[in-house]
Amino acid sequence: MDKKTSFKEFVKKNPSLVKYVKNNEMTWQKFYEIYDLYGEDDNVWKEYTSKKEEKAIEKVSTPLALADVVTWVKNIDLNKMQEGINSVQRVIGVIQELGTGNKEVTKPEYKPRPLYKHFED
Repeated sequence: MDKKTSFKEFVKKNPSLVKYVKNNEMTWQKFYEIYDLYGEDDNVWKEYTSKKEEKAIEKVSTPLALADVVTWVKNIDLNKMQEGINSVQRVIGVIQELGTGNKEVTKPEYKPRPLYKHFED
């Protein structure tokens, strides 16, 4: 296995490295250079790979359990939700009134032109 694929496997084992790259604290190039110089098992990686961060990442990536969904639904304040829905309905009603108010344009009454007149003579 070449160095690149072994580095990719190392990153898969240590997903906390992604956080440093996303926060612009490190680059993949710098991580690869450290990996190339020191390898996987060096103390250099202790700074970047901590078990707490890995557990936090795993916890975020797991799907919600049914109990979590039930507690989330229980914590919803129905009165506040109804107030929000009512305010949205009022805004939609105002927008509809504004939209329909301009559509009634009166056309001038049609007057046929006299037969003896050509091109506004």
